[in-house]
Amino acid sequence: MPDTPMPAGMADWHIAMRDAARRFAEEEVAPLAVELDESERYPAELYQRLAAAGLFGISVPEELGGAGADVLAYALVMEELSRGYASVADQVGLVELLGTLLTQHGTQEQQDRYLRPLLRAERRCAYALTEAEAGSDLAGLKTRARRKGEGWVLDGAKLWIHNAPVADFAAVLARTDPEAGHRGMSIFLVDLDAPGVTRDRKEHKMGQRASQVGGLRFDNVELPAAALLGQEGRGFHMMMSVLDKGRIGIGALALGILQAALDDSVEYAKQRRQFGQPIGDFQAVQWMIADMAKDAHAARLMVHHAAHMLDAGGRATLEASMAKCFASDAAVQRTADAVQIHGGSGYIRGVRVERLFRDAKITQIYEGTNQIQRMIMARNLMA
Repeated sequence: MPDTPMPAGMADWHIAMRDAARRFAEEEVAPLAVELDESERYPAELYQRLAAAGLFGISVPEELGGAGADVLAYALVMEELSRGYASVADQVGLVELLGTLLTQHGTQEQQDRYLRPLLRAERRCAYALTEAEAGSDLAGLKTRARRKGEGWVLDGAKLWIHNAPVADFAAVLARTDPEAGHRGMSIFLVDLDAPGVTRDRKEHKMGQRASQVGGLRFDNVELPAAALLGQEGRGFHMMMSVLDKGRIGIGALALGILQAALDDSVEYAKQRRQFGQPIGDFQAVQWMIADMAKDAHAARLMVHHAAHMLDAGGRATLEASMAKCFASDAAVQRTADAVQIHGGSGYIRGVRVERLFRDAKITQIYEGTNQIQRMIMARNLMA
């Protein structure tokens, strides 16, 4: 993989972490990408090596088992791993968000039981928010947790949940006070082998096919008081508090897809000959490559800027939404250009740009659709 620009003021340890992630992507991830895309399997052995390399829980403190780095380092790791295969970066992003929630709101018991083994790849997590009528609009949330003695009883169903087919536990958003709107939601840590928990079918996706997605159903699942994460009624607030980091991560993941498409397109345009010359000599191809490079550079600056804002202790809601929206839109458009540059070969399974094109699309949808991102941007600008 060619080198990519680094902003001024980048610390040596940022560069070292980026380079470590790049080596892992080149040596461990990229060689498996075609097989994982075809088989759709969860590569447990790869995630164990990833955890051993210190690439799970990038911003989780070292004393809790993480890397003790910052949001910028997280963005750098996400980009590099995504250049290898986006499904692997997506797993790192999921662990980062759950790790952040458990770091900020978990008790020591919860951190020992869930966080530490999660960061060692000994336990697998899911983040169970989405429902049939509650995706972008969580006001439609129907999953309910009601008190029973000192504990709780959980009922409801979730769908399109990352890792649902393979997870050991899930952070489940549920209503604990149906009359209190957003202030009546709480998060519970649920072991998925508990009585009353069932897994619905595994979905077969267009792209990022090795990211396992499916449904979860909860029927009178009895939970102890210790299953509540943080304070009762603060679940929506807690979830929203990690969204800026999540969107920066997806922006970086989309950027990695875009950068991989650019790398392959430049190489192909130099080698592929038509009409007696490399196709890179034709202005039509040059302009597509120039636009790819322009968008990759702009997306990288936006992602890094948003990360710097979070690391400085400020809010980055507007900037994170901009970065996620721009990077994912660019990834979809420019991977389509990469397929075009590759011609007929770009439409064939096993050629990387074909997979990159499929992998890019979901980045416009998850972690808040880009239509939602535009609403967030507008509201922030007109507040």
